[in-house]
Amino acid sequence: MIGTVVIRSPHDGTIVGEHPRPPARDVDAALAAADDARTAWGRRPPAERRAVLRQVAVVLRARVAPLAALAVVEMAKPIRQARAEIEKCAACCDWYAETPGLLDDVAGPTIGDVVRLAPLGTLLAIMPWNYPYWQFVRVLVPALLLGNAVVLKPADQTIGCAHALHDALVAAGVPAALVPVLPLAHDAIPPVIAAPAIAAVTLTGSERAGRAVAAQAGAQGKPVVLELGGSDPFVVWHDADLAAAAQAATTSRCLNNGQSCIAAKRIIVHAEVHDAFVEAFVAAMRAQRVGDPRDEATDIGPLVSPPARDTVARQVAATRDAGARLLLGGVPDGPVGWCPPTVVAEIPDATPLADEECFAPVAALWRVVSFEAALARANATRFGLGASVWTRDPSTWSRFADGIVAGSVMANRVMASDPALPFGGVRASGVGRELGHAGLHAFANVQTLRGLV
Repeated sequence: MIGTVVIRSPHDGTIVGEHPRPPARDVDAALAAADDARTAWGRRPPAERRAVLRQVAVVLRARVAPLAALAVVEMAKPIRQARAEIEKCAACCDWYAETPGLLDDVAGPTIGDVVRLAPLGTLLAIMPWNYPYWQFVRVLVPALLLGNAVVLKPADQTIGCAHALHDALVAAGVPAALVPVLPLAHDAIPPVIAAPAIAAVTLTGSERAGRAVAAQAGAQGKPVVLELGGSDPFVVWHDADLAAAAQAATTSRCLNNGQSCIAAKRIIVHAEVHDAFVEAFVAAMRAQRVGDPRDEATDIGPLVSPPARDTVARQVAATRDAGARLLLGGVPDGPVGWCPPTVVAEIPDATPLADEECFAPVAALWRVVSFEAALARANATRFGLGASVWTRDPSTWSRFADGIVAGSVMANRVMASDPALPFGGVRASGVGRELGHAGLHAFANVQTLRGLV
């Protein structure tokens, strides 16, 4: 359905952007143009594609101020964090451009055998609003290095950011037709997935969206990569550095206004240090500065929308009603999505904060008395994206790493993605991997050649 997307500021509710939906004929034309551009792009030597990626990093760093400011306006990311997101995008370009051997052929077991990575085709990238640049860049960069095209379908809330990223890519030398931005309505996505020009689909979003896209792509025999969120455990063992763990848990839980798939959402603490950790953690959460995301001093801005705030309010209220104890904060009412740092303890099973992903600066706390209880609690979720374990004992770390079901497990550090390492989850957190070598393989034709000998 043709229409206009109106973007309202999460900070004050004012209209900050209006963007038309593309009509079907424009979508068809964009897909055809992307496929044509892909053919020419894929014929360029890898060294030329690397050079363009280097220039993308240069342009992103040169435009960090306006790009970051736009993310603040559209989705209320605190300005310091918005600048850090742009730098991470540039660092991703650097890694893929500068790491040797990523596209090298691999010799097979007999003379003449070669395995190589060839471009798969044109990809459809359906991305969320919470990291409006990074989510696209971590798909785009390895795809472009391979010789693929990427169709960008942004979230409605951050269409302006997608267009700004497109402009930066073009300024760096990426052909404009190779990376079209299509702000599609939900009902316009299935025909694009089914289009012959589209070879594969990647989505970061909700479980419901992921299931729908996987079914649509599967019906067409097209591969998918899905990142569908998480409810990551953050395990604090009795020998942990409590001050460091409390500060890290606060940073992780409040980053991006609490709207991060890899945030520390379920904090599991050994009984020996529980009270001391909780005291330090609540103090650190209380010290977080809530305010205007344009202010350099702000740590937490508003959630992306009042409905998002209402969802969190329901989760907190239902969990408290079931017997949980509120240690800090709570979710206020109001015309925009303000949510202060909130800590809830003694969480009963089968409550929203135990079972659902909470997309806000709301931490859920559990006390455990044994390794087995901690591991069981860490795995008591349908998700499996990331986890963090805080201990000084290598054997304890190893036991947790072997037992926790997650795509990534971190020791004494917050869960974070890195351009050099594969990123993704298991269970309801999705399928497939992005970044690192895996990010190339995800959308490559891994081609076996048995040639002349």
